[in-house]
Amino acid sequence: MSTKVPHRLAILFDVDGTLIISGGAGADSWRLAFDELYGIPADIGKFTDTGMTDPDVGRKTFEAVLHREPAPAEFSKLLERRLHYLHQTVRESKHYQVLDGVAELLPKLLAEGYLLGLVTGNLEAAAHIKMHRGKLNRFFSFGGYGSDSSDRAEVTRIALRRAALVFGAELGPERCVVVGDTPHDADAAHAAGIACVGVASHNFNAEQLREGGADWVIESLKDGLPQAALA
Repeated sequence: MSTKVPHRLAILFDVDGTLIISGGAGADSWRLAFDELYGIPADIGKFTDTGMTDPDVGRKTFEAVLHREPAPAEFSKLLERRLHYLHQTVRESKHYQVLDGVAELLPKLLAEGYLLGLVTGNLEAAAHIKMHRGKLNRFFSFGGYGSDSSDRAEVTRIALRRAALVFGAELGPERCVVVGDTPHDADAAHAAGIACVGVASHNFNAEQLREGGADWVIESLKDGLPQAALA
């Protein structure tokens, strides 16, 4: 007797490169924070990789430019200053954009009864600052963030647990799908037992996403998610 795979209920979206592009606002906010506190306009791109969580980005950059580990109090101050400047850099970014199809797809998915959440390496506050300019926060009722764990797989598991809290009942990974633009998103999703849709909307093309393990790959969110991913 065959067992039918349960209908997907929760959809977890990555933020940067999947829903929005901040146009360099994130890197600019780190640069301003380091410049204010230490007189060093640090370039995070020299010391960190795509897909790292915000705390790891801040810590690795700190160690690279100051040649020591940050004390807890000064690291907290660095994160606060970074968030302070992020409001400014997102607002002033000339290349900020909500990616193709996002504004149309999110309300459609909600109308169809899906729970929408975020799964991102951003601090929770940073994710919502970035999303605010695009008026996207209203679509998401839960999420997993870089402020929850430095392990992207654990961030995904946390997002799934929070989806269950919103749903009001146990929610297994087979009832969820992750949508992201990098192989890191696929790795984290699979580590949490969740399938992943790769969106070739930013740094990685479709072939790279397939090779990186995405279960389905689309060029953008303009045509919606694959039906097989929601079945």
